[in-house]
Amino acid sequence: MTSAMSALDGEIREGRHVMPVRVYYEDTDFSGAVYHASYLRFMERGRTNYLRLLGADQRALFEETEREAPGFAFVVRTMQIEFLKPARMDDLLEIVTATEEVKGASITLHQRVMRGDDMLIEAHVKVAFVSGGRARPIPKPLRTAMRADHESSQQP
Repeated sequence: MTSAMSALDGEIREGRHVMPVRVYYEDTDFSGAVYHASYLRFMERGRTNYLRLLGADQRALFEETEREAPGFAFVVRTMQIEFLKPARMDDLLEIVTATEEVKGASITLHQRVMRGDDMLIEAHVKVAFVSGGRARPIPKPLRTAMRADHESSQQP
C-alpha cells in the first residue's frame, strides 16, 4: 500500500518533483478541453506533494520548523501562468515542480504541465511562508533544504 500511496504523491527526480495526473471528465469544459481552473488544482497538488516528499525524506526538518513556526503554511502570493496547449479527457499528464528561487519569507516555484514532451502549461508561482497569520522568514533548516533541492535541479 505504501508504494501505491507514494506513486500518488509523485517523486523527486534530479531536483524536480514529477507527479502523474490523469484527466477525467470532471476536469474538462463543454468543448472537451481541460478547464483552466483544473490546471490550478493539478499544480496545487504538485506543490503540496513536493513539500510532502521534501519533508518525508527529512521528517525531523519539518518537526523543527513546526517548533520554530507553529501552524506554518505556504500560501500563494502571485502566479504567472501561460496556457500553451489544451489537454483532453484521458490524457496522462505530468506536473513538474522545481524550486526557482528561495528568499527570506518566500519561495518561487517553476511549474510545468507536460503531456509527453509537449509543454501545455508553464507557471511561476511565488508562495509566502506564514505562521500565526503573518508572513515570517522561512526557518533556516527548511530554507537550506529547499535551496539544496534547487541546486540539485541545476546540475546537468
